[in-house]
Amino acid sequence: MTEQEEGPLLRPYTITRGRTRPTGPEFDLMTIIRTAPAAYRGVSGLAPEHWRILQLCRGPSSVADLASELGLSLNVVRILLSDLRDQGLITARPPATVAQLPEERLLREVIQGLQAL
Repeated sequence: MTEQEEGPLLRPYTITRGRTRPTGPEFDLMTIIRTAPAAYRGVSGLAPEHWRILQLCRGPSSVADLASELGLSLNVVRILLSDLRDQGLITARPPATVAQLPEERLLREVIQGLQAL
């Protein structure tokens, strides 16, 4: 095997420092990631991939979107996200589910209240 052929296999191993699992709870494909305020306080010692994630997550981004944008496997992205989460540099929240959405009745009452103003 040539060095050029080994590149794609070696790079994820290098990026994750040999780790194969993220720390803490798993990130779902649709988990919404945002850069936390702590990330803007002169953090140092991060890999370029970590910095790229922080830049991409200035606005909300899903784990699947990040993997696509970075050109990395989902598992590698999940490991990098766990690094950032462990340092308090990102926030992660699950996507809204139908059960979490407000009832139509409540939304109508809010609209009526706003129209009454």
